[in-house]
Amino acid sequence: MAYRRFNLRAALLLGAVLVASSPALAEAVLHRGNAGEPQTLDQAHTSINIEEFILKDLYEGLTIYDATGKIVPGAAETWDLSDDGLTYTFKLRGDAKWSDGSPVTAEDFAFSFRRVEDPKTAAGYANILYPIKNAEKVNKGEAQPADLGVKAIDEKTLEITLERPTPFFLELLAHQTALPVSKASVEKNGADFVKPGIMVSNGAFKLVSHVPNDNLVVEKNSNYWDAANVKLDKVIFYPIDDQAASVRRFEAKEMDLVYNFSADQIDRLRGAYGDQVHVSPTLATYYYAFDTRQEPYSDVRVRQALSMAVDRDFLAKEIYSGSQIPAYSMVPPGIETYGEPAKADFSGLSQLDREDKAIALMKEAGYGEGGKPLDIEIRYHTNPNHERVATAIADMWKNTFGAKVSLVNLDVSSHYAYLQEGGKFNVARAGWVADYADAENFLALSLGSNKTFNYGHFQNPEFDGLMKKSYEETDPAARSKLLHEAETLLMKEQPVAPLLTQADLWLVSGRVQGWHDNAANQHLSRFLNVSE
Repeated sequence: MAYRRFNLRAALLLGAVLVASSPALAEAVLHRGNAGEPQTLDQAHTSINIEEFILKDLYEGLTIYDATGKIVPGAAETWDLSDDGLTYTFKLRGDAKWSDGSPVTAEDFAFSFRRVEDPKTAAGYANILYPIKNAEKVNKGEAQPADLGVKAIDEKTLEITLERPTPFFLELLAHQTALPVSKASVEKNGADFVKPGIMVSNGAFKLVSHVPNDNLVVEKNSNYWDAANVKLDKVIFYPIDDQAASVRRFEAKEMDLVYNFSADQIDRLRGAYGDQVHVSPTLATYYYAFDTRQEPYSDVRVRQALSMAVDRDFLAKEIYSGSQIPAYSMVPPGIETYGEPAKADFSGLSQLDREDKAIALMKEAGYGEGGKPLDIEIRYHTNPNHERVATAIADMWKNTFGAKVSLVNLDVSSHYAYLQEGGKFNVARAGWVADYADAENFLALSLGSNKTFNYGHFQNPEFDGLMKKSYEETDPAARSKLLHEAETLLMKEQPVAPLLTQADLWLVSGRVQGWHDNAANQHLSRFLNVSE
């Protein structure tokens, strides 16, 4: 017995040495470039995808996008929908826990949704949950948060009642605004609940540290219900909006993922890195917004003329190396429930004919050669691609109308904060990536009641009326017709000038496993791994 015990002990000691020195058990760390500093880590105030990428690693909604961009169960294991399409009953996972070990409850979700709609919260994206019964009334102060159509039946059963049948509701629940917060943590910590060392999250990772404009570190959450299948130990996000610097760090093998590199580098990078360069078509529109509150942008003729004078083919081919498609509709192609989008009526003209028509419209409005001078300021957020687009458009407007055009840029967070807070401007660059695959998501940006994303403060009762009817219409074909009528009107009025249908540009290191390009641009770190 003594001999056997000795050998067992020796074997255990040898095993410990081997385990300690095994590279297979080294810490698995993913280094993610994230294209900018997040404005917030509060679900109720998030609005851009560089925040979404982080938040969806930290938190898990009732539904999530899997690695291929499909909606699958998240914190909810199952759900049922009533025959009238108005009531969802979600069963939360029995082993769903917060990072502090406490259970994730139905009341946490009900509390979170009420918090988003409570006008005191001032959530910029509150409208994403408007399909929930009384959500819009609560958000506008016409009803109390307690009146919201969410109810915790028991600890693990959540009932959500809708205003009307909403075919894309499960997609809405995968949006970052619908991510839950821990009721106990928010009530205890207030606004500090987002800070490292305080944040309690229910996703695959937990927040460890955040050095603004340097890095944000998350580590595997051992209390996550599917922790056994999470292969990464740590993810480090780098908020770099300098695209050239991001590419250099990728080439130096300091970063595994780079989001939105400069499009003029596509050919060079493909030559050097082959299939590590990903150009993924997506449901997204690159557009310019006009501030309709002030002259001359309050004049539809001026907006139409400026839009017509933009050579979208040049932008797509010369600036984006063919990775983007010229756009003449606000809704991108590829939405099954909508079909072919409604394009601006000048889309069928040659660029020369557009310019001739644009000059005539501008002259009729009293601007340009022989009329009032055109002084235009284009705002955009720091990015070489956006700078090249703005410079090209400035040149087009100068050559066509004799306009004097200046450029102003801010970092991405400041740029969107300025627009969302109602700052005045002339023309501003913006982009919209589908929150869900439905035309309404793009058209609703221009509703008069949309105080957050209607950057140009466009007001048109006829447009609003068509959208209202579409919300009340349950027949899919009739609803699609109403949305097409609304888009036709929007493209006639041009408060927004769609320029390009976008593609997502990613650099994905060969050491990253589990990556799938998808139109939803969803790449949760829990589905990824790294190998040496």
